[in-house]
Amino acid sequence: MPTWRVVLGTVLGILLLIVGGLIAGYLLVDIPPANAAAKAQSNVYLYSNGTELARDGDVNRENVSLSQIPRSVQRAVLAAEDRDFYSESAVDPLAMLRAGWNTLTGKGKQSGSTITQQYVKNYYLGQEQTVTRKAKEFFIAIKLDREVSKNDILEGYLNSSYYGRNAYGIQAAAQAYYGKNSEELTTAEGAYLATLLNAPSAYDVVARPENKPRALARWNYVLDGMVKKKWLSRSQQSAMKFPKPEPVKASAGLSGQRGYLVEAVKDYLTTNKILDEDTLRAGGYRITTTISKKRQNAFVDAVNTRLMDKLSDKRKVDSYVRAGGSSIDPETGRVVALYGGIDYAKQYVNGATRRDYQVGSTFKPIVFASAVQNDATTQDGVPITPHTIYDGTNKRMTVSNGSPTGFAPANEDDRSYGPITVTEATDKSVNAVYAQMGIDVGPTKVKNTAVDLGIPADTPSLASSQGAISLGTATPSVLNMTQVYATFANHGRQRPYTLVDKVSKSGDDLELPERPEGTAIARDAADTTTSILRSVVEGGTATAAQAAGRPAAGKTGTAEEDKAAWFAGYTPDLATVVAVLGQNPKSAAQEPLYGAAGLPRINGGGFPAEIWADYTAAALEGKPARDFDLELEPGAEEPPPTTSAPAPPEPTLEPPVPTVEPPTDFPTEPTEPPEPTFPTEEPTFPEPTEDFPTVGPEAQQQQYVGGDMQWNEWDGDG
Repeated sequence: MPTWRVVLGTVLGILLLIVGGLIAGYLLVDIPPANAAAKAQSNVYLYSNGTELARDGDVNRENVSLSQIPRSVQRAVLAAEDRDFYSESAVDPLAMLRAGWNTLTGKGKQSGSTITQQYVKNYYLGQEQTVTRKAKEFFIAIKLDREVSKNDILEGYLNSSYYGRNAYGIQAAAQAYYGKNSEELTTAEGAYLATLLNAPSAYDVVARPENKPRALARWNYVLDGMVKKKWLSRSQQSAMKFPKPEPVKASAGLSGQRGYLVEAVKDYLTTNKILDEDTLRAGGYRITTTISKKRQNAFVDAVNTRLMDKLSDKRKVDSYVRAGGSSIDPETGRVVALYGGIDYAKQYVNGATRRDYQVGSTFKPIVFASAVQNDATTQDGVPITPHTIYDGTNKRMTVSNGSPTGFAPANEDDRSYGPITVTEATDKSVNAVYAQMGIDVGPTKVKNTAVDLGIPADTPSLASSQGAISLGTATPSVLNMTQVYATFANHGRQRPYTLVDKVSKSGDDLELPERPEGTAIARDAADTTTSILRSVVEGGTATAAQAAGRPAAGKTGTAEEDKAAWFAGYTPDLATVVAVLGQNPKSAAQEPLYGAAGLPRINGGGFPAEIWADYTAAALEGKPARDFDLELEPGAEEPPPTTSAPAPPEPTLEPPVPTVEPPTDFPTEPTEPPEPTFPTEEPTFPEPTEDFPTVGPEAQQQQYVGGDMQWNEWDGDG
C-alpha cells in the first residue's frame, strides 16, 4: 500500500498538471478571426453516373444589432438554450463532462455548451466533433467572456446561428419563416425560431408536417422556460397560438426535382449519422447519390404525361393534386429514382418522404405475408393460404375466439361478396376479409412483420391502430413502402435502402455504414404474397400496370375519403411505389380528390398504376424481361379440399350448356362436376376498382348488446 505522503504527492501533482495545463491553454490559445463557416463552401451532389445534380451552401445571412431583436425574442432564445446566460460563467465543466459521458456511453452526441461556447464554435471555429476543437472552444470562450460583454456575445450568437431553410442569423430566419424583419417578431414567433436552434430539420412543420407534435412540445418547453424565469406570465402563455410559418421559398438552384433529392440525401446522411447537420452545413463535401439520371427523368415524364398534363386551372380540386414516388433496386437496395413533387420551389414538402397520408390497401399484402410467416389460421383452424375461404359480407363483424371485436368495416360501395378466396379478396380489395385476417394473425404480429419489412416502428398510427392496421390506417412514406415491396421482390431478403454511393471531402472518402442483407420474412411468405399480387395485376384492381409489358405484381390502395391513391408494384428487377395526394395549397390540410382531372374519383388503379407502368417500361428499357421464380407455402399451389365452407360459386347469368345431347328417357350424370351458380336473383357486379379504409374519427358507431357483451360496429365513410 502506498504511504499517505505518496498519495498526497500524487494528488497534488495531478492538480498541478491540470492547473498548469489550464494556464498554458489560456495563454497559448488566442481568439482567432472569424472562421470560414461565415463563408461556408458549397456541397456538390452528383447523379450515380458522376454528372452534377445540384449544389447548395450559398449562405443567406444579414447581421442585425441586439436592439433590432425584441427583448421577448432574446429571452425565448435564452429559455431554449441557456436560461442562466447572464449570471453564469462562459463554460460549464459539469455539463461538458455529462455530455461527454453520454456521448461515450452511446446516448447520443451532446454539446453541453453554453451560449458563449456555441457562439465560439459557430463564429470562430468549426463544427467538427474533435477533442482539439472542444479544447480550443473551452479556452476561447473563457477569454471572450472576459473581454466581450454578454450582450455582444448574445448578439453574435443570434447572428451566427443556423435556423434551417438556409437561414443564418435571426434576421434571415425571420424573413424565411415569417416574411418580416427581426424587430417585428412576436413572442410566439420568437419562441418557434428558438425551437429551431435545437435541430432545424426536426422542427420545420412545413417541410415535414409529421414534425408538428414534436415542434409543439419544444415550443411549449421554450414558453414554459420563459414563465419559470418570470419573463412571461402564465396567462400570456395560455393566450398564445402556435405561429404557423410561411411556405418555403426555395433557391433557384434547387428548383424542379433537385431540391427534393438534395433534402432527401441530407436527411439520409444525418439520420444514418454519416454526417451531422452542423458538419454538413459547413460544406465542402462531394456526394455521389444512387439516383440514376435516366430513371429520374423517366419518372418525371411519366408523372407529367399521365397526371399533371390532365389537370386544369379551371377545377379547384386540381390545385390539390400532389404526387410522390420512389424506385428501388431490390437486390442492392439502391434508390434509383425519387419523385418529390411538381417543383421544389412551388411545392416544398417532399411527396416521397412525407409520413402523413394513409397507405390504404397497399398495406394488405403485409397482413397476408404476416399470416404465412406466422403459420396463422382462421378462427376455424384452417391455414391461411391464397385459397382459404373467408366471408366477404359487407360490414361483417370481426370475431376473435368466438367473441365480436367491435370492428366491422365496410367494403367499397357497401358491396357484399359472400364466401371468397384470399386471392379474390386481394384482387377486389375486400375490407371485410382483411379485417378478419388481421384479427386471425394478431395486430401485434402484423405490426412486427411491417417493421421487419421496412416500415419504421415510429410510423404514425402504426402502433395505435390495432384492428384497423390491416386496412392501412398507418402513414409510412412512399419510400418506406418501396422498401417493403422491394423486400417482397427479393424473396424476403432485405438490404436497407441507400441514397448515397460515396461521400468525400478534399479527396478523402468518408466511411459509409454497412448495409448487410438479412432475412426480413421467410421466402415462402414473400413468394406466396407475390403470387396473389400477380393476380391483382392480371385481373384485379391494377390491370393498368400490365402496360409495363413485364411480369409484375402489385397492390392498389386508397386513403380515407379519397385523400390519397396508391399503387405499389414490382418486377423481379425493380420495386416502385407511386402516390397521388390531396393537399390544400393554402392551408396545407389534406383534401379529398373527388372530381380531380375531371374524374368522379381517383383510385390506385388509375393514375398511380398508369404512372408506374410508364416509368417501369422506360426504366427497364433494353433489359430482358424476367419472370418471377417463386417458392410457395404448402397449399398455395392448388386449392386444398374444403372442410369448413364450400368453394365460392362463380357468377353466371345462364345455366351451363352441355356439349353432348343427353338421352330423353333419363338424366345423365355429367362426367365433370358442374360449375356452381349464384341464385338468379343475385345481381352480378363489375369488379371494383379500389377500396378504402373506413375507420376514422368521422365514422359513426352502432351499438350492440347481447348476453353479457356489448360492442360497437363502425359504420359510414369516416
